[in-house]
Amino acid sequence: MLDVRRLRLLRELAGRGTIAAVAEALSFSPSAVSQQLGVLEREAGLPLLERTGRRVRLTPAGENLVRHAEAVLERLEQADADLAEARGGLSGALRIGAFPTATRTIVPAALAALARRHPGLEPMVCETDPAAVAHALRAGDLDVALVHAYDFVPAEREPGLTTEPLYGEAMYLAEPARGATATAGTSGAPGAEACPPPDQGAALRAHAASPWITATPGTLCHTMTVRACQAAGFTPRVRHWMDDFAAVLALVAAGQGVAVVPQLGATGPADPAVHLTRLVMQRRTGLAFRSGAGAHPAVAAFGAALRAAVPPDLAGSRAEA
Repeated sequence: MLDVRRLRLLRELAGRGTIAAVAEALSFSPSAVSQQLGVLEREAGLPLLERTGRRVRLTPAGENLVRHAEAVLERLEQADADLAEARGGLSGALRIGAFPTATRTIVPAALAALARRHPGLEPMVCETDPAAVAHALRAGDLDVALVHAYDFVPAEREPGLTTEPLYGEAMYLAEPARGATATAGTSGAPGAEACPPPDQGAALRAHAASPWITATPGTLCHTMTVRACQAAGFTPRVRHWMDDFAAVLALVAAGQGVAVVPQLGATGPADPAVHLTRLVMQRRTGLAFRSGAGAHPAVAAFGAALRAAVPPDLAGSRAEA
């Protein structure tokens, strides 16, 4: 009989590519991971791995076994959800990953509602960039997480995970106001133009020579800005790297550059030093969890609380995350 824990290691190796990466993610030693995978090969009765330099590649038999492992792990998640439902009453820890704009604007209201309805549940929020969510969920470090995707950075399918759409946001070009007070905006973004510009590329190209402010490299937000600018015909000259959109807008107000920010990143009192122009593209947010865990009472309760906390002007623009 194949061991489920070893199947999980093989699934992680398929996603991470090196034994060292699997060991670091799961807090094992590389030798322990290698040993367990060797035992799995003996259980299977044929080679599952072949080495190519520092990396390890799965054989066709190994790839096939990973597909079976995904199905087995999903059924185990479903079994855990059924047991939790049978026990009745929600209690214990729920580990939640969320990115900063959602943590500041939507998650607090969801947590407050969750506390009223399920006082025995202990939600634990960890700020997590969506790019790191998949590994954290598969490793068991998180139970559920908010993720997002942009028009220029579509979400890739992650084996073993399921994502349900929550809401969509407009995106805005933030630039220093040219001596004029920003007008009242719409869609929750103060100072924004009411209608999308007829040519998004032209709006971005107007700042081809300007300094830019982006999120740190490696994040989806950074990739979104770079790709949007490249689609408009230029590569942005980045001066500042900042993951907090409030700080980004403060730098824009100080004349330090221009930026692309999402709707939730531009909420709050209008700053007359910042002019916001609505762009055509969107950011779409979803709720991610391990496949089979969607029926778990704690995951379902948090999802329901989140949906109730989404502002009405966002709830109408749902899209696949």
